[in-house]
Amino acid sequence: MKFLLNKSLICMLSIMVILLPVTVSSKNKTTIMNLPASQLNWITTPEGAAFAALNGDRFKEAYMAMVKLPAGIISPMHTKSANMYGMVLSGTFSHIAQGADPSTEVLLPEGSYYMIPANLPHISKCISKTECVSFLYQDGKFDFITGIKK
Repeated sequence: MKFLLNKSLICMLSIMVILLPVTVSSKNKTTIMNLPASQLNWITTPEGAAFAALNGDRFKEAYMAMVKLPAGIISPMHTKSANMYGMVLSGTFSHIAQGADPSTEVLLPEGSYYMIPANLPHISKCISKTECVSFLYQDGKFDFITGIKK
């Protein structure tokens, strides 16, 4: 377990090192931002997902955020108009593309990475008995487009 957590931290830090120069170019580069988990400002959507902004306004631009999904939630088929990159911090996620064989579904426990390409119809799930928490980076503004025809 300790190896998995260290591997998870290394992966997350690697992603952040790659992405941060792009997203903080207009920020003060002489100040360290420390945000303890207890100070995250979680905003829950009517569907039950919760977002805590880390960088950027998710409705206007590329952003980084923490997201929580309730245990057992299954999204409707949907797309996003920007690429999404995620690192699972707790719980077990699943993302499967429209038309994929259900037997190919991959379980994504703590420490796992996922990338969902823009405009790819898919279903996302929190399949664990506890809530799922993920670090997200999306390279464009957030949207959630439903009504996808099969």
